[in-house]
Amino acid sequence: MRRHPPGADHGRVTETITGLHTSPLEVIVLLSAVALVVARWLPPAARPRVTIAAGTVFVLSAIVLGVTGIRWQMLPVLAGAALALPFASSSLLPRRTGRPPRRVRWWLALPGSTACIGLITAGPVAAWAFPVPVFPEPSGPFGVGTRVVQWTDQNRPETFTADPHDLRTVVVQLWYPAQNGPADAQKAQYLGRTEDEARTVSDALARGVGLPAFLVDGVARARTRSAFDAPVAGEGGRFPVVLFSPGSSGVRTQNTAWAEELASHGYVVAALDHPYDSAAVVLADGRTINSETTSTGDRDEDDELAAGWTAVRAADLGFVLTRLDALDRGGAADQLTGRLDTGRVAVTGHSMGGAAALQAARRDHRFDAVIDLDGYPHGATSPSLDQPTLALTQAITPATDPRYIPRLTEVLDLSTATGYRLAVPGAAHLTFTDGPLYLPPVPSAVGSLGRTGGPRVVAAAALAFLDVVLREKSGDPADVLSAHGDLSVHHPDGPR
Repeated sequence: MRRHPPGADHGRVTETITGLHTSPLEVIVLLSAVALVVARWLPPAARPRVTIAAGTVFVLSAIVLGVTGIRWQMLPVLAGAALALPFASSSLLPRRTGRPPRRVRWWLALPGSTACIGLITAGPVAAWAFPVPVFPEPSGPFGVGTRVVQWTDQNRPETFTADPHDLRTVVVQLWYPAQNGPADAQKAQYLGRTEDEARTVSDALARGVGLPAFLVDGVARARTRSAFDAPVAGEGGRFPVVLFSPGSSGVRTQNTAWAEELASHGYVVAALDHPYDSAAVVLADGRTINSETTSTGDRDEDDELAAGWTAVRAADLGFVLTRLDALDRGGAADQLTGRLDTGRVAVTGHSMGGAAALQAARRDHRFDAVIDLDGYPHGATSPSLDQPTLALTQAITPATDPRYIPRLTEVLDLSTATGYRLAVPGAAHLTFTDGPLYLPPVPSAVGSLGRTGGPRVVAAAALAFLDVVLREKSGDPADVLSAHGDLSVHHPDGPR
């Protein structure tokens, strides 16, 4: 399979036909392959013309597809057509005058045709199950820009290595309100700054969940809705800031659709890669740091390890907020200088990142609000949270960890500020990520809200909460949040 060079524009290849998740060129290959199989069953007079036309279109489009990049989902289509081509071409062989064209008996041809159709059908089914993700168009008035920065904490040694001179370094991706550019402007690569980085991250994510890397190779081809280094929006004043920590072995880009939606509504989102915890972190010097956080299988030991990893993440979040504050103050010339409102900041995260957000808010009162996306609260529950908190959870089933909701409820009840727990019907753990955009639609994994339904619900709930607690928009968050699921409100004087 051919890989595109970093930065190559292959938008036409990954442009999808709605519902099929295949490009126009792939549809042509698919239809011409079907025509080759059908040609065997046509009347003798029509068979040669259909075979020549279908064969020519198939060969030419397959060659173009090979040059631009063949996805593995198209391999069974090519195999089915290649198997059918010799039989369809038999009608083109010269015959003795007066003799009818040769034709394999139907009862011999039927199994072969069925096998070919089965192979060809497997292509679009695989493309539907493992598509190149198509990101939803952000609904806000701003365009979305993005950039990647790398910061080293000079005061904190790296605890995952034995080298005392190795300082903690994090990679951060920013999404921010930008000027609206032309519709055909080049959009940012998903999962990385280049396709090579995206493939490194994609392969690491696949290994982390035990999947063959080729199954999700389309993810590294995807383009998002944001543009690298786009000019910041001229209007909108100073933008509230939202920090994000990914799930265990997750990566900074895992909630790109969510981040782009928030940025389009006037927020700056800063998502972190946590080295040695995130699946793969590609540093500025080209080095790749893979995850070293693994489960032991012992619940008590894993809880203790998770509490330690969560504490490291919480420190990372506080450090990044310090660097963002310095960026806003203008330590170096930057287009975001004076545009970051670091006096209005939310800390958020998914899964273990949600636990890290809770811990970061406990230790750092610069954070004004907390959003926990289906994260079990690891670590201590004291001191109490002083910030308004929104906890979004998947639908609770008999398979849910029985400790989860009681633990989360305890955290919210102990808070000195109002807390909200919203159980989203039809949601699963990966609903709160970009997973539904490119993973098979298995309800137990990605929920039952559809490819884009989950990301949109999660973003809508987050925006409703942030607009009230950070922007002091009038109204009660409960009135809007209740429209998205089963809401419970936890007041400082007791739950309701």
